[in-house]
Amino acid sequence: MSTRARWIALFVGLTLLFAFPLIGDRFYVQFVSKILIMTIFAGSLNLLVGYTGLISLGHAAFFGFAGYILALYSPDTEAAGLLTSLLLSVGSAALLALLIGLLVLRTGGIFFIMATLAFAEMLFYLFHDTAIAGGSDGIYIYQRPVLMIGGWQPLDLANSAHFYYLALFFSLAAIACIHMLLRSPFGHVIVGIRVNEQRMRALGFDTYRYKLVCFVISGALAGLAGYLAASQFGVVNPETLGWHLSGSVLMMVILGGMGTLVGPVLGAFSLMMLEESFQSITKHWQLLTGAVIVLVALYLPRGFAGLLRKRADTDKLPPPGAGGSGTPAAAERPHV
Repeated sequence: MSTRARWIALFVGLTLLFAFPLIGDRFYVQFVSKILIMTIFAGSLNLLVGYTGLISLGHAAFFGFAGYILALYSPDTEAAGLLTSLLLSVGSAALLALLIGLLVLRTGGIFFIMATLAFAEMLFYLFHDTAIAGGSDGIYIYQRPVLMIGGWQPLDLANSAHFYYLALFFSLAAIACIHMLLRSPFGHVIVGIRVNEQRMRALGFDTYRYKLVCFVISGALAGLAGYLAASQFGVVNPETLGWHLSGSVLMMVILGGMGTLVGPVLGAFSLMMLEESFQSITKHWQLLTGAVIVLVALYLPRGFAGLLRKRADTDKLPPPGAGGSGTPAAAERPHV
């Protein structure tokens, strides 16, 4: 696929996304809104797993914690302010990521994985076994957050189309922010840490500090996704903190392609579409979904984004004998 074709595909895709609420049924508008939220969530985890090399099984802690903050902050009889509640929820998730990161980033490998899982499970049982926020039943948000400018309300989150455009805006903004972050010197450092942390440390970089900042940014983005999810469904329960959700979003990153900007988008769309399709035809949909994940892991180790990259690289290859050495081997040199 040429660069021009990629830009055309991007334009067509964005046009369809912006026009979808005008032509789609309300159920599907809400479903795509959920996919957009999970795209933000998967992108936040991909920043850790794909670019920094930190595999976390407790990433749902930030997602669910932000939702709980919104629920606890929202009054029962009136709606909370959107901007205030958003900043409070995302900021709380970032603070939680800072506190957890200060401890877990002193470990590595399997110990880091287990430490993140342990902290997430601690939060799960804190909200599940206590009456802080409804226990195992969770807590309801009776009034969605509102955005008021004077006496004008430009957004009504109870309106599925309004919420869709808000989720679309934040998902595009999250992707753009991650893209700019990775193109910055900071982004080059965290990628270098994934490749060879000892070398980066020898070059004088404080790798612990860089990983901590990345961990906090990732937690804040996960908190943004959790805030939007709580706003959409109007309820938060301990399952939003559980390891099942962390594992599900990790599968999205793997399916889409770790360490790629488009990977989380492809992973979120593909996994949720697969689950929705299989649920409509059989009650054993988990078995079919697991089979697809296994096949992708076996035959597409770089995910769907890797398949697109492979096709793009194939298009760039000159015909046999056209390389500088005049041999097929020269033409088949892999793209780095």
